[in-house]
Amino acid sequence: MPTPHNQATQEEIAKIVLMPGDPLRAKFIAETYLENPKMVNQVRNCFAYTGTYKGKTLTVMSSGMGMPSIGIYSYELFKFYGVECIIRIGSAGAYTDKLNLYDIVLADSAWSESSFAKCQSGDDSDVQLPDAGVNGVLQQAAEKRGYPITTARIHSSDVFYAEENMPTYKEYYEDKACVCVEMESFALFHNAKVTGKKAACMLTISDSLVNHTATTAEERQTSFNKMMEIALDAAAELA
Repeated sequence: MPTPHNQATQEEIAKIVLMPGDPLRAKFIAETYLENPKMVNQVRNCFAYTGTYKGKTLTVMSSGMGMPSIGIYSYELFKFYGVECIIRIGSAGAYTDKLNLYDIVLADSAWSESSFAKCQSGDDSDVQLPDAGVNGVLQQAAEKRGYPITTARIHSSDVFYAEENMPTYKEYYEDKACVCVEMESFALFHNAKVTGKKAACMLTISDSLVNHTATTAEERQTSFNKMMEIALDAAAELA
């Protein structure tokens, strides 16, 4: 049955979902990599497509920006659509000069100051974890393609623009061991935990808070191919 946020029927959503934040990145992935992609959702322009990759049925669906947004879409997919695993494929800002533009980070944990988990289920932990098995499949997929990845803790933030009196990226890196920042994975990992499902997150560095380099909006939509290919290979293996 469709939800207020997703017009797809349960049969139109695959068991494994790749979830970029940007609807146009979802469109690019579907049109570039999937065979016979079909748009199954366009409510609020959070595009979702289902097609096949290496003979396996997969869905690519955008999450929008921030934890409230991915919190809605991922919970509905897990709870109402029978999705077993969501792999977030997003962009991130580097907190260390050891990461350069287009480097790929696989999250082994997500630290956040967000109240999402506490408000959703009473969980007051500031760290949420991905599924270790799914991470292992992603690592193997990266190795097979010869694409280097960094596995580390990430910062999931509720705030993109913070005032000057707030902690800086250096403090998050040094005190919390977060190598980069994004805005969704803490909620995704929590929703997987409370629904008994699986989730993981791969990120491509789109900008650096250290050296102030950045990709363009178009590059963020269409140039994160290595991350996309790793995630697609892993999703096909899991399907």
